[in-house]
Amino acid sequence: MTAKQPELKKVLRPVHLWALGVGLVISGEYFGWNYGWGVAGTLGFLLATLLVTVFYVTFIFSFTELTTSIPHAGGPFAYAYRALGPLGALVAGYATLIEFIFAAPAIAFALGSYVHFFYPSVPVLITALCSYVVFTLLNALGVKESALFSVVVTTLAVLELVVYLGVVAPSFETRNFLKNSLPYGWMGIFAALPFAIWLYVCIEGVAMAAEEVKDSKKAIAQGYVSAILTLMVLALAVMILTGGITDWQTLAVIDYPLPAAIGVVLGKENSLTKIFASIGLFGLVASFHGIILTYSRQLFALARSRYLPYYLAHVHPRFRTPHRALLVGAAFGMLALFYLDTSKLVILSTFGAVIMYIISMVSLFVLRAKEPDLARPFKAPIYPYFPGIALGLGIVAAIAFLYYYFWLCFIFFSGLILVILLFYLTGSHKKLSVISFISEDNPEQKLPVANPVIKPSEI
Repeated sequence: MTAKQPELKKVLRPVHLWALGVGLVISGEYFGWNYGWGVAGTLGFLLATLLVTVFYVTFIFSFTELTTSIPHAGGPFAYAYRALGPLGALVAGYATLIEFIFAAPAIAFALGSYVHFFYPSVPVLITALCSYVVFTLLNALGVKESALFSVVVTTLAVLELVVYLGVVAPSFETRNFLKNSLPYGWMGIFAALPFAIWLYVCIEGVAMAAEEVKDSKKAIAQGYVSAILTLMVLALAVMILTGGITDWQTLAVIDYPLPAAIGVVLGKENSLTKIFASIGLFGLVASFHGIILTYSRQLFALARSRYLPYYLAHVHPRFRTPHRALLVGAAFGMLALFYLDTSKLVILSTFGAVIMYIISMVSLFVLRAKEPDLARPFKAPIYPYFPGIALGLGIVAAIAFLYYYFWLCFIFFSGLILVILLFYLTGSHKKLSVISFISEDNPEQKLPVANPVIKPSEI
């Protein structure tokens, strides 16, 4: 009999989950979204962002029901398994891995661009690769240490964005924002959806830390709701004010729009500009660090359930972190740095997210019908309208991706078909470990238990 693996440590509280949720996403306010201006203009991108904001608010309030009902490191993969079976879980797990593994190198590129902004002699790629080494090691040291780091760096990133908004707001001019604001017509709104999604993508990664949360039922709900509200305010404010301080077209093609915008307001050589650009790294670091944590948990959960080689499910006996999953995820991300640019990484990551969102909302509806007595500490408000709106907008977004970015979607589905074939041809479907889903790790999931329902008004 093999020795029992050490379990993940339960140390996270609501403030850690807020920091993780905001930190996972906040780099989206620093870069990436501005490519949406290039395909839709400022007004077109604003409308795309408002549409996506409605999508994420309804999605997160619905997704929280799944996360609190089935707290599992696999997140969407576990919910889909319970609702749709092994194949649905495989698709959800694959989509989630694509989302997080391709988001990380996009942020690594931005980190490299910020450093290059200060020190032109330092190549972007070198900084990006070094970032992977440093933050993979930091994540391997322990989740409590990682969570504390996330709280500090995320708080600094939020404060910096508030300072940024205060600096650029006096220079905002409506005529700048509205100049050529819809260059490609109303259809540009749909082309901009991937970049609007980038403002919020990866927030659902909080679910992957569910097994490491104290009082997970209530804490997860508090963390999710506070995070989405924080991000909603920051995303709209940053996008609108930045678009009104200069010719937005000059900011639509770079990986460091905020330092460039500050440079327009204060002057590129101004010491405050350089200080802002340097502390701007906090937002990128917060997201990069959090995404490494989440994709490692997804790899760990997939391996623990035999969807991936069980070798990746090993937990370090001292640090209690999935160190092998951390290393493998880093290797894939570093490889992507050599073959894809930032915009392509953003599109692949957000498309993976949209597919996972659709599967998650379908899983919610199936579980409501299939397991009406499942303990649901948090229930989706205004059911079935909130999850219905999220599902409908997710399908619209998927269609837009397929229409405007067909070849990148083709790459995504080609990989999915290959994974499914390998899954069945190697006989992995016969070796699944159900323990990870309805398990000894989560014995309360074997039978529904009476838990008080947390309402949005109580959070």
